[in-house]
Amino acid sequence: MKKIWNNKRDFIFLQVAIMRELVDILREQQHLDSSSYQALLECNDKSVVAYLHGQAREVGDEVFGKGIFVRGLVELTNVCRNDCLYCGIRKSNTAVERYVLTTEQVLQSCQQGYELGFRTFVLQGGELPRDKAPWLVELVSEIRQRWKDCAITLSLGEWPREVYEALKQAGANRYLLRHESHNAVHYGKLHPDEMSITNRLQCLMWLKELGYQVGTGIMVGSPWQSIDNIVEDIEFIEHFKPEMIGLGPFVPQHDTPLGKYATGSADLTCRLYSIFRLMFPNALIPSTTALNTIDPNGRTMGIMAGANVVMPNLSPVSVRKNYNLYDGKAISNAEAAEGIALLEAQLATIGYHINWNRGDFIFKC
Repeated sequence: MKKIWNNKRDFIFLQVAIMRELVDILREQQHLDSSSYQALLECNDKSVVAYLHGQAREVGDEVFGKGIFVRGLVELTNVCRNDCLYCGIRKSNTAVERYVLTTEQVLQSCQQGYELGFRTFVLQGGELPRDKAPWLVELVSEIRQRWKDCAITLSLGEWPREVYEALKQAGANRYLLRHESHNAVHYGKLHPDEMSITNRLQCLMWLKELGYQVGTGIMVGSPWQSIDNIVEDIEFIEHFKPEMIGLGPFVPQHDTPLGKYATGSADLTCRLYSIFRLMFPNALIPSTTALNTIDPNGRTMGIMAGANVVMPNLSPVSVRKNYNLYDGKAISNAEAAEGIALLEAQLATIGYHINWNRGDFIFKC
């Protein structure tokens, strides 16, 4: 029996050693083969996961120090022309109280953020009707004229190339467009028939061609998502080489067709943060509100896994509850711009602090 036990123990030690070696290779080469990514995602050994996070954290600290970038989030609108099956602001959801911020409300939010120290504004929202494009261009232009030293990030969905070009010329620097799933079959299960991964990828290519700093990413643990799907997403992101990587767990919203499906995994989300930090040492990787929604320590877990951005909410308090992408969304305390002191205190507990810089020493606009 002792010999059997020793063989089993030796086998476990060998497996752990192999997994740690994969982490070391990823750190050194910024690349693994698909079976190795799968092995890291499926590994059940807590020491290996801790080692993965630790290596990612070391790499992030080497590049960025202990500063975590803050971005002022303005949730521009919950009006959307799309009907994605997972999203609480899908056009078919009649339970939503719709809003579109006025230009003055957006500018007031940015002014508040600027006075607090924010030097990046993130305009996020549902996909507005096409005829709203001129207003969006004017809005970006006005923000650029007023706050010339700030970066402007947009996350407003799919548009024709000429709209992206006009927004870039108006002063936008960055654009986040999560592809959600690179696998066409899986993508089709999450979106209506009129949407396609082909068009989403075309939009991402246009954004790159136009000179944006581009971000993409996925929902982790979305319905019908397999580990093979996630590996496919990893390999797409590795090939695409985005400057920003947006990852968050799937969180159901009760008024949607997918409202009864299980919430995604915080553990798997954090593993992906670490994998992408080792793959792209210079990338901007937010520790997302969705992660903090499913785990009260989600934000710090993400940072300890290699994330280096948080996005407190600058939106008017009166509309925050209506930007209800998923159930239970955190909208106050350290999630809000007015809770910046609490955020600073939370970061201090894990040895980090706020970095108010735009990040231009890494990414040139």
